[in-house]
Formats: sequence, structure tokens, C-alpha cells
Amino acid sequence: VQLVESGGGLVQPGGSLRLSCEASGFPFINAVMGWARQAPGKGLEWVSTIDARGSQDPFTTYADFVKDRFTMSRDTAKNTLYLQMDSLTPDDTAVYYCQKFGSSGAIRGQGTQVTVSS
Repeated sequence: VQLVESGGGLVQPGGSLRLSCEASGFPFINAVMGWARQAPGKGLEWVSTIDARGSQDPFTTYADFVKDRFTMSRDTAKNTLYLQMDSLTPDDTAVYYCQKFGSSGAIRGQGTQVTVSS
């Protein structure tokens, strides 16, 4: 399993970024994946999950603090998971990690830094 995040950077408050996670080594199309973040001096914080295990459309959930601001999507042809982040605030500053969930727990990528500052 390999997860490679990209798309982080420095953005002003109110701005937007789109994070990408290129996945390999497992069946992406029916995986349970998501995003988490870790702010400086704080623990890992869940952001969102997409559950594509069933025959229905993938089910997505978001933490309350990102609802209506962040949108997760995926491109199964590219095995890539995205996180569109809008209306960013300084509180969103963190390292963002792509995650894959399995029977043995969560696997994370190396992370991508997002800094929201004027």
C-alpha cells in the first residue's frame, strides 16, 4: 500500500486548496479511505471518510468543523482521492494525511503541509 499526498502550501485566510492522494497497492475502487490532519502541538484529528465497499454510491462523512467547506471526491481511473478545501482559516493549518482503513487499522501517507496565514 502506498499513499502519496500533494497539493499543500501557503494560502491566505478565505482561500482554497485542493489536496490529492495518489493510491496504489490495493483495490482503490472499493476501499475505505479518508483524510486526517495534525496541527502543530496537537494530536491527529479526523477530517473525512469515504466508504466505497458497498454496491451503492460511496458514502462520505465529514467532521463538523469542515462541513460545507471541505469536499472529498475521487477519480477511480487515476486511483486518486481529493480534498477540496474552501474558506480556509488559520485553524486549518496542519499536516494533512491521506488514510486507508483496513482490518489491521489505518495506513497513512507522508502528509502534506497546509498553512493558512496572511
